[in-house]
Amino acid sequence: MEAILNALQNADGWILLFIQNHLRFDELTPWVIRFTKLGNYGLIWIVISLLLLIPKKTRRAGILSIVALVASLCITNFLLKNYVARVRPYEVVSGLTSLLGPVSEYSFPSGHASAGFAAATVINKNCRKWLGWPCVILACLLSLSRLYVGVHYPTDVICGAIIGILIGLIVFWLFGEKKYKKRARRARRRRRR
Repeated sequence: MEAILNALQNADGWILLFIQNHLRFDELTPWVIRFTKLGNYGLIWIVISLLLLIPKKTRRAGILSIVALVASLCITNFLLKNYVARVRPYEVVSGLTSLLGPVSEYSFPSGHASAGFAAATVINKNCRKWLGWPCVILACLLSLSRLYVGVHYPTDVICGAIIGILIGLIVFWLFGEKKYKKRARRARRRRRR
């Protein structure tokens, strides 16, 4: 098992160094830094969720997105990061530099990826595809930006995305479609009486 973990760690480091040495461009870097900061504290997802609360058609998606974000925060940032306590890659991978400077939290799993995919999954399941798929693409791009700036390993981002998708699906399964339809049917029956 230790050999597998070491191989993953080496592959993670190699990928990050490849990104740093071959995919970082001076013209692109300031834009990626600004873009990745949109995901700090789930800010972009909170804004999207609040905007979804305004129209009645998307209100349920906004509420479920907020629930998914809270669940992601609790599971990823409060529980898993502190339990696993994986140090940031720029502290371990020789030659890797962080474009954001030191980051205070642990690395595994990526909170940006978890929050993004949790919210995007719920929004995609509740809204029309013209709104849902751009959120999924936004979650992917924010997750990839964490690799570009050198603050997460690829496995952090992959696991964060998987956790986020699972959280989104569970929230949707628990509070989404079925219960909403039952409540709507009951309300229609009451109005008919």
